This record gives sequence, C-alpha cells and structure tokens, in this order.
Amino acid sequence: MSATEIDFYELLEVSRDADDRTIKSAYRKMAMKYHPDRNPGDAEAEAQFKACSAAYEVLKDPQKRAAYDRYGHAAFQQGGMGGGPGGFGQGDFGDIGDIFETIFGSAFGGGGAARQQPRRGADLRYDMEITLEEAFHGKTSQIEIEVSQTCDTCNGSGATPGTGTRGCNLCGGIGKVRAKQGFFVVERPCPNCHGRGEVIEDPCKACRGEGRVDMPQTIDVEIPPGVDTGTRIRLSGKGEAGPRGAPPGDLYIFVHVRQHSVYSREGTTLITRIPISFTTAALGDTLEIPDLGGESRSVKIPAGIQSGKQLRVRGGGMPVLQGRGRGDLVVEIAVETPTRLSKEQKELLEQFRATETGDECPESRGFFDRLKEAFGG
Repeated sequence: MSATEIDFYELLEVSRDADDRTIKSAYRKMAMKYHPDRNPGDAEAEAQFKACSAAYEVLKDPQKRAAYDRYGHAAFQQGGMGGGPGGFGQGDFGDIGDIFETIFGSAFGGGGAARQQPRRGADLRYDMEITLEEAFHGKTSQIEIEVSQTCDTCNGSGATPGTGTRGCNLCGGIGKVRAKQGFFVVERPCPNCHGRGEVIEDPCKACRGEGRVDMPQTIDVEIPPGVDTGTRIRLSGKGEAGPRGAPPGDLYIFVHVRQHSVYSREGTTLITRIPISFTTAALGDTLEIPDLGGESRSVKIPAGIQSGKQLRVRGGGMPVLQGRGRGDLVVEIAVETPTRLSKEQKELLEQFRATETGDECPESRGFFDRLKEAFGG
C-alpha cells in the first residue's frame, strides 16, 4: 500500500475537517496497530505503518496540509512542495522511525539517541496576478518579499563570531528527554536545546541566536508563455533560510490571470463572441480579428450563418506551456437584430417580407409545420 495511492484522511480514518488533536490520536492508534515490532515479518503491516506515518507527517503540518487539501498528492510530486518526482522524499518527512519515537518514545524498541537534525527552512507562497497578454507572451517580473535569510554576522551559526557551542546539560547532549506516561515512555525533543543536543554559549546579537534574520529581498521571476490561473512556479532555495545554517525552503509563485475584455480561455483555446448584423449573417462576409500576438486573423462568415455557430481558427489561441505550437481561436457568432430602422429601411424590409416563401428560413418553417401536425392545424 502506498501513501501516494490512498487519501491521507482515509488512511488515518479521520474526516477532512478533523483538528490536530484528532489527527494525532488517530495516528497513534494506527501506528500501534501496524508497527513492525508488533507485526514481525508482515510486509503489508509495515507498508501500512509507513503510509500512515507519511500521511501524519503531512496532515500535522498546517502548510503541507493546506497544500494537500487543495492539490492532493500532486502538491508533493514533480517538484511540488516537499517532494521529488514520484512521491514523498525522506528529506521532507524525515526518518519514519524518528516520527514514531517522537510520539511514543522507544517502547517498541529500535530507538536510537541521535540528535534532531536541523530542519530546512519553510516554503513560502506568493500570489502573482498577470494579464492575459502577459500570459500569452511571458514576462520577467521582479517581486519583493520579506523573508528570513542567513545572518551575515554569524554566517548562520547563531553564535557570536569567535564563540561556539557546548553540550546541553538538560539532555546530556542527546537532544531528547524521556517521561513516563502510564504504559508508555514518551520521548520528546529537549526543551532546552530544542533537539540539537547543544546550546550556544554567546548568541549572536544580530539574529538572537537564530542564525537568520528577516529582511526584504528582490527576486526575479520568469513567467513562461502559456501560463494559466493555478500554474505554480517553484523557485528552489528562495524560501525562508533554515535555522542555524540548515538549507533554505522554496518559494512558490501561484499565477492568477485576470479576466480579459474580449477573450475568454479554456486551456490553450481562446474564445470570443462576435455580434454581426442580420444582413451579414444572410449574405456572408470576411472579418479580420487581431489575436493576442498582434497578428490579424481572417474569419470567413458563411452565408446563412445562425446565432451560436462557432468558427474555429487554427493556431490563433494560447501558446502551449513549455511546449510547441498554439491552441485555436474559437469565434462564436451572435446575429444581432437591428433595433433602430429608418423609414427607408423599414420599407425595404417590408418589400423583402412580401417576397418570402418560407424556404428562406427552413428551420422556422419546419417548426410551424410540426406545430400544425401536433395540434391538428
């Protein structure tokens, strides 16, 4: 069983609106049930245990949970938030044994006394609004964000230059402390050193021992042609700096394309609605329409066209994102009936009506013929 194949909430048997306490309690229950020490040699139980652990690691983190709620497993695939191609990387979830030990201690055995490794910096999100023309051509944009960056004074160590660290007296340099709670021995990160196993003797005054400081940063963002609302652009290493020299997180640019006054969009297809006069509809014509690339597109209006008819212009749509070619331009015809006629125009129309035989509008004639048949004349 794979964590990338089953819904995380279903794995833990909780509802999608479950709070953190409910999710943690559900995970403890599932972990106790499927832990390898309780199911020796059972490969299916071990796979279920790993899947539940991966699910809990996402759902306990507000940022990862929000991404999962919106995009599902795709949020962590193909360079998504916290994973590489094909699923969930160990770099984001940490060692599954460590996850279990953090909650239950080493009651089931196999527990080591390794220090907690510094976590990478947090991923950041930036929402960018662009025009449809900018989505067509692509653009280079500069954004300014307030983000934590590695402290220049201490180079991210958190210690005043020339000083170092010493072992934590509370945990003896292990990074973890244990407490007995009924049947279990619970092991948690040391509250004094926060799991690092060491403390800074003289914290850097510029960053207060964090190894990072908040400051504005200007970042160049390349928007490729063909983006659409919901397109996510990942800027690796542009998120928050990790604590005390840990790797930085990533910055995700979420694109929002503003509504256009002429064109609407469905994927790479552009759609526009063009009103034409009833004489143009009856006699036919050729219209010239500019596309978003500035090129004039000829649209041939066949004689006798009706409202709602769609005409397709090949290659007149949006560029294919990170590909070749363009989609199509679809022109929807709306036949407009004149509302203000001169005396001469009315007379000409009266003369035309006097010559009508019914063959000019076969759909209308067919409807009334069916009406007569249905109701006996």
